[in-house]
Amino acid sequence: MFGRRKKDGETSEVDPESFEDDLDPTDRAAEDAMLLAELDTQQLQQARLEPPNRPRGPWDLADAPQDPERPRIELGGLHVPVPEDAEVRVDVSPEGEVVAATLVFGESALQLNAFAAPRSTGIWEEVRTEIRDALREGGGRAEEAEGPFGTELQAGVPTEVEGGGVVIAPARFLGVDGPRWFLRGLVTGPAAVDPDQAGPVEAALRDVVVVRGSDPMAVRDPLALVLPKEVQIPQPGDPVGLELPERGPEITETR
Repeated sequence: MFGRRKKDGETSEVDPESFEDDLDPTDRAAEDAMLLAELDTQQLQQARLEPPNRPRGPWDLADAPQDPERPRIELGGLHVPVPEDAEVRVDVSPEGEVVAATLVFGESALQLNAFAAPRSTGIWEEVRTEIRDALREGGGRAEEAEGPFGTELQAGVPTEVEGGGVVIAPARFLGVDGPRWFLRGLVTGPAAVDPDQAGPVEAALRDVVVVRGSDPMAVRDPLALVLPKEVQIPQPGDPVGLELPERGPEITETR
């Protein structure tokens, strides 16, 4: 039942079926179609305004805020911010391909990887389970916890230390499902356990922009990362430190 408001502010019940004879069946079908289309548009707009788990970033290129005071280095599938007192590095595979971007904050680091994802569902829950199982099987540990980006993994990763053998190093695995993409962040160092040091790292993750593109991709395929034109390709396997040019990269928002 629906309520119709009277002039004096009270409501009276109205039977929806009492209106059916007012419209021709063809007109009713057209009106219903228009209503459904309007609802779909509203839902789509709402989803774009309030994407799940990322209302304040990380951003899709379509909804990234355009702010010249927040420059980013454009690396193809990722536009990476450079906070003060931080350094951006990229990891290069033996084949000479850029495979990850890493923000270094003193002794802490945030490694970033972006992947293709389905249009309708996220993959973080599935990926999170696989990471947890792999860590436990490899002698590490991983437990789910609620964090600023939703469910995350607080982990201990077996790490070989020169002259010290294998130690269990603390780490946090953060995941964000976006529109047809998935962003994974790996936090290591003191920021993995110290909330004060984690603050700048989490803020940087919120400022990342993911560029999915329109090309069809298989789920979990990594988004292609490329070096800026002014950066020479280094020896394979070596990390590359990047710096912003004087003006900073131009960030263009498209919708």
